[in-house]
Amino acid sequence: MFQNFEVLSSPDQAAGRVERLRKGFAAAGINAVAVPRSDEYLGEYVPACAERLAWLTGYTGSAGSVLVLEGKAHIFVDGRYTNQVRAQTDPNVFDYQDSVATPLASFLESSGLAGLRLGIDPWTWPSSEVSRLETALKAIDGQLVFLTHNPVDAIWEDQPQPPLGTATLQPIELAGQLASEKLAMIAETAARAGAGAVVLADPSSVAWSFNIRGEDLPSTPHPLSRAIIPAAGRPLLFIDKRKTGTEAEAYLTQLADLEPPSGFDDALVAMSRLGASIMVDPAVAPHAVSMLIEQSGGTVLNAPDPARLPRACKNKAEIAGSASVHRQDGAAMVRFLAWLDNQKPGSVDEISAASRLEEFRRTTDEAMQMPLKALSFDSISGGGPNAAIIHYRVNTKTNRRIEPGEMLLIDSGGQYVSGTTDITRTIAVGDVPSEQKRFFTLVLKGMIAISMLRFPEGTRGLDIDPFARIALWKAGADFAHGTGHGVGSYLSVHEGPQSISRRGSQALLPGMILSNEPGYYRDGAFGIRIENLVVVHEPQAIGGGEKPMLGFETLTLCPIDKRLILKDLLDPAELEWLNTYHARVREELSPLLSGDPALDWLEAATAPL
Repeated sequence: MFQNFEVLSSPDQAAGRVERLRKGFAAAGINAVAVPRSDEYLGEYVPACAERLAWLTGYTGSAGSVLVLEGKAHIFVDGRYTNQVRAQTDPNVFDYQDSVATPLASFLESSGLAGLRLGIDPWTWPSSEVSRLETALKAIDGQLVFLTHNPVDAIWEDQPQPPLGTATLQPIELAGQLASEKLAMIAETAARAGAGAVVLADPSSVAWSFNIRGEDLPSTPHPLSRAIIPAAGRPLLFIDKRKTGTEAEAYLTQLADLEPPSGFDDALVAMSRLGASIMVDPAVAPHAVSMLIEQSGGTVLNAPDPARLPRACKNKAEIAGSASVHRQDGAAMVRFLAWLDNQKPGSVDEISAASRLEEFRRTTDEAMQMPLKALSFDSISGGGPNAAIIHYRVNTKTNRRIEPGEMLLIDSGGQYVSGTTDITRTIAVGDVPSEQKRFFTLVLKGMIAISMLRFPEGTRGLDIDPFARIALWKAGADFAHGTGHGVGSYLSVHEGPQSISRRGSQALLPGMILSNEPGYYRDGAFGIRIENLVVVHEPQAIGGGEKPMLGFETLTLCPIDKRLILKDLLDPAELEWLNTYHARVREELSPLLSGDPALDWLEAATAPL
């Protein structure tokens, strides 16, 4: 099993650990410290050795931070984790803050904590956030103090060792472009900007640029590494050679000089001492990178990571690989849903559902010669009231049976060499009340609206996000997360800069893969989410129209539970979309299920509504 259902943290030890953290304040010359979820690579998913926020507080969500003052401590999370953080942490130790309504910087500015000296580890905060913190502290006559050592590491005696996962090559038939061409493009970008080099601080950008993947993290297949790409000359790749076997090392040495991670600081300092201007993305690079450059006489040129947008716009090979793996993943989902429907209502619990789905993914991949390399994230398997916890992670303590009349929300995905999947289905267990069906249908209307949308070039995610919400808004409801995130090509399941959300300022471009996942959550009662992955297609003409329009092609292939749909709430166009989608699901998945009992289930599940 890839997923571990054991309880990974406990709030019981937080009080003692927070107090030990405070004992180091005086020696560091501070009276507060801020600890983020991110690690030295600023990734969403971090290795065990960097689970500092979870170790300190008990909170295991994938986003958030904690501010520890001398007398209080505040945890900042967004709407996805409101319920989770309260369940996992000690309210006697922590107050809870909404990181969207009141970000850490805004909280500090309005805190009245005059003269506050806030310590941070500059390797775990991006420059963009550091700038906001500095501005906020200046307003209260405070100061940001850059610590030379991480304060949590100083008190974490049994901290795990850094990972040494094997680095592998991504085949050209799946990458679609030679690494040498990608590196040349990045070098040219630096030259045009007048920079001497570019720092690739995001390991996903490094993996994409060099056509490599890794096993350092349980869900994101990039090796933890950095690179410096000069405008002229050989790139430098900073990766532990214990991760690269003979084949990978021979390949990489043709592209770059390989250096240990410990050599990154010295290389950057040496380049900066020559007065170089170095491109750094302030949103994805640790602030320590900019500090090293400026303190050594170099110039920081703040600019977007030059690999980020090209890797977001998938080429034909990457799109074809994603389409192929979605057919395989869809077959696994159908086998799981058919199995679930054959179980007596009330006999299946959340862990057994997630475990069986992983098993179906494994056995399906064995038959189709595309192995499941990992889950793209821990499956969210929540029944009844647990489904209302947006990023619920079931464990042996919270596990419960899905009772008759409830819904199971299962959000899951796989990492395959040819692509990354992410799908959510909400499933009826027994006869579900009509009120829950009503909200399911309203969520479905939002998902269909995004699926059918056509839009002009230059349209951003924030421009189309309301289409997913209108049906819910009319019913006086909403959901506290974005409608969609970017998805990588056998890389991170959450990829920028594209998104469909209130903060989605990036224009949507052909080749971008995004999730389409509106939802609705009623605390203590039920939760609903329906998610397909979509890819932005090239502008296409519309009959009688004046200009070609972009749109989405759906990649995910899996039935939507018709038992939860109130047909009268769908308009004719929505009903046509649903029936057409189900016909396509049946046509594409049936050959993969030949001779499988799930084929009969698929026929019934995709019959026209």
